[in-house]
Amino acid sequence: MVEYRIDRRSGVATYVQIVQQTKQALRLGLLEPGDKLPTAREVVEATAINPNTVLKAYRELEREGLVEARRGLGTFVRKSLSTAPADSPLRAELDAWAVRARETGLEREDVAALFTSVLDAHFADFKGDA
Repeated sequence: MVEYRIDRRSGVATYVQIVQQTKQALRLGLLEPGDKLPTAREVVEATAINPNTVLKAYRELEREGLVEARRGLGTFVRKSLSTAPADSPLRAELDAWAVRARETGLEREDVAALFTSVLDAHFADFKGDA
């Protein structure tokens, strides 16, 4: 099951963070069709956010066709976005690269900027969603 982490200082709306983290879990294969998302109550207890915020995020995911709400049962994954599983060799290489970047003294923001510039260079034509 996915565990949401809310960064209140990020400037990103809380419901958007939930949507993004759910999509990331779908892309990494951590969530698969049929899996149940945490209930709004569980998310509220873990993150201390408003239940309406959770419901707004889940409605957005439902609008995108990624999940479906089943009355009385919960919200379930309908569709996977997984193309690179969490145990992919590419992930292991990226993990090793991130360790080296940190060892050389780069801060998180430096790594993010560097990685984003490489992504922009190699995926300039790609119009995927974030």
